[in-house]
Amino acid sequence: MNTTSVRSGPQVTDIEDSPSGVNNFVIVAATINGSGSQTANNCLLRALFKMGIPVTAKNLFPSNIQGLPTWFQIRLSADGYVGRRDTCEVLVAMNRSTAAEDISKVAPGGMVIVPSEWKLAEDRSDLSYYSIPVQQMAKDSGANADLRPYVANMAYVGALVELLGIDVDEIEAALMQHFGGKRKAVDLNFGVVKAAIEYTRANITKTDPFKVERSNKTAGKILINGNEAGAMGAVFGGFTVAAWYPITPSTSLVDALGDYAKLLRADEKTGERTYAIVQAEDEIAALGMVVGAGWAGARAMTSTSGPGLSLMTEYAGYAQFAEVPAVIWDIQRMGPSTGLPTRTAQGDVLMVYYLGHGDTRHDILFPANMEECFEFGWRSFDLAERLQTPVFVLSDLDLGMNLWMSQPFTYPDKPMDRGKVLSAEELAKLGGFHRYEDVDGDGIPYRTIPGTDSPLAAYFTRGSGHNAEAQYTERADEWQANLARLHKKLEHARTLVPAPVLDEVPGAEVGIISYGSNDSAIAEARSMLASRGIQTSYLRLRALPTTAEFQHFLAKYPRHYVVENNFEAQMAKILQTEAPAYAAHLTSVNQCDGLPLTGRWIAQSILEQER
Repeated sequence: MNTTSVRSGPQVTDIEDSPSGVNNFVIVAATINGSGSQTANNCLLRALFKMGIPVTAKNLFPSNIQGLPTWFQIRLSADGYVGRRDTCEVLVAMNRSTAAEDISKVAPGGMVIVPSEWKLAEDRSDLSYYSIPVQQMAKDSGANADLRPYVANMAYVGALVELLGIDVDEIEAALMQHFGGKRKAVDLNFGVVKAAIEYTRANITKTDPFKVERSNKTAGKILINGNEAGAMGAVFGGFTVAAWYPITPSTSLVDALGDYAKLLRADEKTGERTYAIVQAEDEIAALGMVVGAGWAGARAMTSTSGPGLSLMTEYAGYAQFAEVPAVIWDIQRMGPSTGLPTRTAQGDVLMVYYLGHGDTRHDILFPANMEECFEFGWRSFDLAERLQTPVFVLSDLDLGMNLWMSQPFTYPDKPMDRGKVLSAEELAKLGGFHRYEDVDGDGIPYRTIPGTDSPLAAYFTRGSGHNAEAQYTERADEWQANLARLHKKLEHARTLVPAPVLDEVPGAEVGIISYGSNDSAIAEARSMLASRGIQTSYLRLRALPTTAEFQHFLAKYPRHYVVENNFEAQMAKILQTEAPAYAAHLTSVNQCDGLPLTGRWIAQSILEQER
């Protein structure tokens, strides 16, 4: 049941990705990590967004503190596409060590901004080179020697303002937001911006076609990253306990959780916190605290990445078998081992689905955008308590740490679902209960929360062999019955987890299946394929186990492409087991280079197969 796999993009020239000159190109700022360029880059991004231009950002940075190359890509798309593009039209070359390679990647007709202090040779006749005295502007700013390398980045902001037509007032507003209204810091940085504008206006003649114009395509939208959105969702979902250990790229989720909780989760009368966020000594202890809190009735969660998840394996398996609710966010990064901590991938799918020894499977949610990061932030708690099991939310670095446009979030549309929790009054009516008994035929037993005022509430929580009465057992028939009930519960989860998103095109013969952050690139790839006469229908998985909609989708189309960002086609392998009758119909389109997939690569890969 092996899939055909397309791991590297075929050299197909049919698919073009040509930008126009207005509101439709890519800016790349190539800088040195730790040089303070994020202030400049985020101000540019926010200014363009406030001008109504659809934008998205990809920050490619090394895992050390400073000194190595970093690249910040801002994509402008008049059509609203937010996936990564693999070409660049506007380059800010601020890292001498990578300048030659960075310039070689600029598309013909593009522009390059470089410090005039470099006296760089203009080796490409198909580019427009613009030199600005970056170091001199930093010196003239009045900043002390320690701050000059940081404010120097604002020189390229000013040059871009003048060359592209960016509204300078929006740059000042972005600086005000970034520095929290601290006028001294704003004036220092904005002074360099204005100096660069004046220099560019007086000394540079623009010869490239790229510019920006005000639009209204971001009206009503926000800019946020997935870690902040997920944290906000968890606060609205009623989290009361979070335990964690720092690991890139998940740390900022718990940081945001603390920030939002301070604002929204304090006692109205006393102002005291109604939650606990604990930094544990390691990931093992972190999940141990979460499982203990979940057993005690708290809505408890943790956040980690692949290496931390490996350490959590035993507690995850214990919680699944002992049937304790917990929420675990996995912000995926590039593995194996330490891998590339600051690059993105979807390499934890197989591990998470079967995390634990023995016959273990878990429920997983796959957010694809900021709205779903928020939604799954609260919905994961409902599922964990309804199913009495760990629920994993698999985001990734691209979703979690980069800024994305989004519609404002929708407040949870229903009350919290605490699941099958028995009160003292209900226990009195029943005359007692059996902790691991399937009363309703859905595989989910009833539970009580410690502290329930009834002697009938007591039970043993067991990670060892147990029967329906929570008694220790090694009887073969009781063991088999317990595993069968857990399997029934997982099957019942298919009716509770979020259904996939379907976009079906009449007459299409090709189905695309994917999940998570690939969604933005697939939207663009489908448009490219349609322009070549290939109509596609699309199913975006939002959860495992799969639902009935997945089976129906497979039956409709003779060919399916499973698109994912890992090397071993992990989701495709799982889908083969979910629908073995259709295993031969699945072709994997997968790549794993540490970068988000691009629409062009996906379209090229599918076009080559369709030929």
